[in-house]
Amino acid sequence: MERIQKNKILLFVGFFFLMISCQDVSEFNQYKTLEDGSWKSNQDLTFNFEVKDTIRPKNLFINIRNNNEYEYSNLFIITTLKFPNNTAVIDTLQYEMADEKGVFLGSGFSSIKENKLFYKEEKVFPTSGNYVLSVKQAMRKNGEINEIKNLKGILDVGLTIEKINE
Repeated sequence: MERIQKNKILLFVGFFFLMISCQDVSEFNQYKTLEDGSWKSNQDLTFNFEVKDTIRPKNLFINIRNNNEYEYSNLFIITTLKFPNNTAVIDTLQYEMADEKGVFLGSGFSSIKENKLFYKEEKVFPTSGNYVLSVKQAMRKNGEINEIKNLKGILDVGLTIEKINE
């Protein structure tokens, strides 16, 4: 009987430490699902989030879920981050989506892969308030000027903001 009591106590203590060690660092996490798994060239995906902490740095990630219909080894996107005072920062970003053998990067056991891509590292927001991040694809075929109208194989696009544990 005493052994069962000790096992219960050890199980409770183990569970307690597991809960403490798994603190959620995510402050914001949202996805936008793309209709028919196709990202149209004129389709801006917007994420609205509120910033209260203007002291501690945060990591911002753009999350991409793709499947085998995605035909490219990289992804170009244009982001616009609008601040509460209506100023904006525009970035053009390129991410690798597959290795040199054409195997998709990211996590996942099925044909769907998820990539957690750095957008801003150790970002300190200068003012509190409501921010808006707009993301659009900017893919073109080599040697062509016109954008790809329907970028197939992109299922979801997301934004994650994480606290940096010190």
